[in-house]
Amino acid sequence: MTEIAFHFNAPDKLAYACRLLRKAVAGGARAVVSGPDDMLARLDQQLWTFSPLDFVPHAMLGSSPERVLAASPVVLAVDVLQAPALPVLVNLGGLVPAGFERFERLIEVVSNDEEDRSLARGRWKHYVARGYDIVRHDLELKE
Repeated sequence: MTEIAFHFNAPDKLAYACRLLRKAVAGGARAVVSGPDDMLARLDQQLWTFSPLDFVPHAMLGSSPERVLAASPVVLAVDVLQAPALPVLVNLGGLVPAGFERFERLIEVVSNDEEDRSLARGRWKHYVARGYDIVRHDLELKE
């Protein structure tokens, strides 16, 4: 069964995703990141520029060559069903990603924006109704 974790109160969702992915890749993990097309385009830009000393190798499903996708530890994908089955799925979108069950872990990143929090509550209820245990990480408490 997929392990699900919610990371709440990210002050900047994309900056947090960059740090999360940097840490994951440094630890040898591979991940798919899902979300709306415009958000993934902004994340793509930030992954190139968020740190002058770090680079998180990544590819965009649909625009990167197949060999680049296969070699990339991070794949940005609007359609999770078309993405490779990597161990981790990071969801930046407002909906439950279709096909999340085929991943070992799902990380839901939630900002402190009220609309984003409301959508996250709906996803939380969806997972709980299907018997998933959820781990909650409050990023506000960690700072």
